Amino acid sequence: MVKVGKRYLSAANLVEPEFEYQPAEAVALAKKVATAKFDETVELHLRTGADPRHADQMVRGVALLPHGVGKQVRVAVFTQGEAIAIAEEAGGDYVGADDLIKKIEDGWTDFDVSIATPDMMGKVGRLGRILGRRGLMPNPRTGTVVPTENLPRAIQEAKLGRVEYRVDRHSLIHVPIGKASFGEDQLLDNLTTLMDNIVRARPTGLKGQYIRSAFLTTTMGPSIKMDLAGATALKVE
Repeated sequence: MVKVGKRYLSAANLVEPEFEYQPAEAVALAKKVATAKFDETVELHLRTGADPRHADQMVRGVALLPHGVGKQVRVAVFTQGEAIAIAEEAGGDYVGADDLIKKIEDGWTDFDVSIATPDMMGKVGRLGRILGRRGLMPNPRTGTVVPTENLPRAIQEAKLGRVEYRVDRHSLIHVPIGKASFGEDQLLDNLTTLMDNIVRARPTGLKGQYIRSAFLTTTMGPSIKMDLAGATALKVE
């Protein structure tokens, strides 16, 4: 039996386990139950009807959250030649070609997002086994393989709050929407942007119900079940 502390039990008592909260209510409650001594992350968890074993049911995309995610995002950029100076000037934290690839092959992965120019993908491809399982592999579908002229924008978006979502092998999606220290309006704005994006990304091959349940949680807090109709109806105006 898993033991839980008094702090968690106190927070859990504020949440009705079977009650389905409207998104704004869930956001307010998430802030209330985040009582840890550090600034907890607020996360969105969705259970979908997608089967990721089928290519036409894969759910994957990116969203630029209007208020960011509340953390410093470290960006690694794989590029070469004149593009190195462009990436460094745009704010890339770790920029390089063969040297950066070798460093990662030796076990270093101390970054949050990686971006590559197309001319580097032949070399970066051999990092697939390392970066792929960590969700750090550059991919054209998520806007992380870009031509040199688009490097500044890609780097800036990554640092401002660009998040990637992807259905896992259990048909679940897990994405941060900000920090508990954010205002309720900020968290709701981020949640709205993300839900709108995910709903629009419904796979063409999916039959039946797409999103089956939606929860908010904080790093150390209990799950808060959202009203599914209310959550899926969130739209960016």
